[in-house]
Amino acid sequence: MAAKKFTDEERAAMRERAKELKKGPDTEADVLAKIADMTDADRVLAERVHELIKAGAPDITPKLWYGMPAYTRNGKVLCHFQPAAKFKTRFATLTFSDQASLDDGAMWPVSFALTAMTADAEERIAALLKQA
Repeated sequence: MAAKKFTDEERAAMRERAKELKKGPDTEADVLAKIADMTDADRVLAERVHELIKAGAPDITPKLWYGMPAYTRNGKVLCHFQPAAKFKTRFATLTFSDQASLDDGAMWPVSFALTAMTADAEERIAALLKQA
């Protein structure tokens, strides 16, 4: 069986993560600069996600994680925004880690597709942050 190869996008994400680790702690300015570099559609979503997280969970610290905006609590990634362009996917995602404690029975969603920032989407994100 042939060894699986990483895609160009996956290799780029790993290189970004290595740079992040060498550089040291990120600042909110680093995260905002990364968001500013995104494609228009991804940037609009990421900016609003960032605003919602900052307003709804002021104790959360923004950082870069594999070149994506991520938000930490007590040094552990709570959630991250993956732009659609990052891995050439159809939609951006907001994904929560196990640190978010979104537990609901034996199975629950932790990753959410974002195609537009509607009032309903904003309410859902705010509710998820409150639960997290």
